Amino acid sequence: MERRLAAVLAADVAGYSLLMGRNEEGTVSQLKAFRKTLVDPTIAAYRGRIVKTTGDGMLVEFASAVDAARCAVEVQRAVARENVALPPQTRIEFRIGIHVGDIIFDDADIFGDGVNIAARLEGLSQPGGICISDDAQRQIRGKLDTPFEDMGLQNLKNIAEPMRAWRLSDAKSPALLSPDRSVETTQPLALPDKPSIAVLPFQNMSSDPEQDYFADGMVEDIITALSHYHALFVIARNSSFTYKGHAVDVKQVGRELGVRYVLEGSVRRVLDRVRVTGQLIDASTGAHLWADRFDGALKDIFDLQDDITLRVVGAIAPKLEQAEIVRAMRKPTESLDGYDYYLRAMSNFHKGGRKDISEALRLFYKAIELDDKFSSAYGMASWSYARRKLNGWADEGSSEASEAERIADRAVECGGDNAVALASSGIAIGYMFADFERAASLMDRAQALNPNLAMAWHLSGWIRCLIGRQDLAIEHLERVVRLSPVDPQRPGMLAAIATAHFAAGRFDTASSLATAAMLEQSSNFIAALVAAGANAMAGNLDIASSAMERVRALDPNFRLHKVKDRLPHRQPEVLAQWEDALRRAGLPE
Repeated sequence: MERRLAAVLAADVAGYSLLMGRNEEGTVSQLKAFRKTLVDPTIAAYRGRIVKTTGDGMLVEFASAVDAARCAVEVQRAVARENVALPPQTRIEFRIGIHVGDIIFDDADIFGDGVNIAARLEGLSQPGGICISDDAQRQIRGKLDTPFEDMGLQNLKNIAEPMRAWRLSDAKSPALLSPDRSVETTQPLALPDKPSIAVLPFQNMSSDPEQDYFADGMVEDIITALSHYHALFVIARNSSFTYKGHAVDVKQVGRELGVRYVLEGSVRRVLDRVRVTGQLIDASTGAHLWADRFDGALKDIFDLQDDITLRVVGAIAPKLEQAEIVRAMRKPTESLDGYDYYLRAMSNFHKGGRKDISEALRLFYKAIELDDKFSSAYGMASWSYARRKLNGWADEGSSEASEAERIADRAVECGGDNAVALASSGIAIGYMFADFERAASLMDRAQALNPNLAMAWHLSGWIRCLIGRQDLAIEHLERVVRLSPVDPQRPGMLAAIATAHFAAGRFDTASSLATAAMLEQSSNFIAALVAAGANAMAGNLDIASSAMERVRALDPNFRLHKVKDRLPHRQPEVLAQWEDALRRAGLPE
């Protein structure tokens, strides 16, 4: 085993599964021909070593980044030329990623981050394109006549830090374009002023034509579910389904439909089970933002359709918000509009620290200044005030409460059809002003407007907990975790479930959930409070004392007489239980 510096090239065939599903023998034959006459000889000419192949892909090692890049460009140009003579449905296009880094060489194979990064960059590449790391770009700068354009920082799966990436510039390198893309002359549609998405028909990868109905029905359900999100622009079903049965370039789809994101997927029957895969793609760059697969029994096909719709929408909604936040963060501050301020505010809100919430409030108000009917910004600002009260960050004697009430009312006034505005203002109205009936009504309206909005179920769970409906609170909160398992607000969800279990007297469960929330977000005040109280009631006084130290560190001024302000349960016996538990854990009077 040895370490060495090398340029690593990773390549695969774009849309390989679709090509194989259409014509297995023809695809394999064409791929072999390309490998024999174009790919392998070019690699050898540039002194590359094929480390391994994986059916539709390969991993190649070069001693020089320049050799790796020149080889990649030549291969892509040669393949594009050969594709001219082929029918569109049989054309093979490669995606290539290149990185220069330290690798481990062992028994003729290579391992390490250098290899993993090349593979992730290949996933960012468009069909017929090349994507390289910043390290590789520095090595080849000025040595190729082929231009590369900056993609900015990219989050690569299982790579700790974001990495800057570069892609081959299509506009300046027409020789690399496939025949279809090179003749594009239509003017791209302007992007809407909010996140925009098209859900393409899912490919039926099995021989069972019944799966067509299942796939189409699921896509229609996903389009309908996404349409409930007030902040999204969703392409209608009739436009999306014009791509059914065609191999597509998502960048071209983005231009033709005027959307920033594309969701595509496939359905395959495996014996008596169905497997559905889905992937969310940034249409402007071709970058994969999310991918997953879902399995279920064929006999429960309609329940499976509903379940997968729920899981897909729950997974991609927070991914879309995260992608939009990253996009907004890259813009210079002088070009920001109200929506960009809102996205930056959401980024701070999700971090959850004292300074973060203060900055989120400032940015929400910036958004409101530019749009005085921005209901989501009003609602999220009121929720920010509620979080300040919950964590003990509000200045005593300040006018925060009256201002929170003003903007919560404004959110409801401007956002009667906006689930985000109704749910976020509802938590302020219920938690800060004990108007639980109105808060519950707002939550119900939000859930009716968008049954897939995790925030609405999360905040509804808190309100039900405070009015004494613990089992309903837990039901709503567990639905949230199912709807959005990777949500930035997950620690708050777990802390809320823990609070409901504590109120119901299930102290061991409450302690376990509170500990999990603290591990995910050490600054979560409620999680620390539940851990202290639940362990005290369970007789685990050492653990309770340790958790109480965390509570005191997060809020040195917290005392027993403030419990009813922080946790305004409507049931006196629950408040008495909290005070007894926290007294045992060591909280001063």
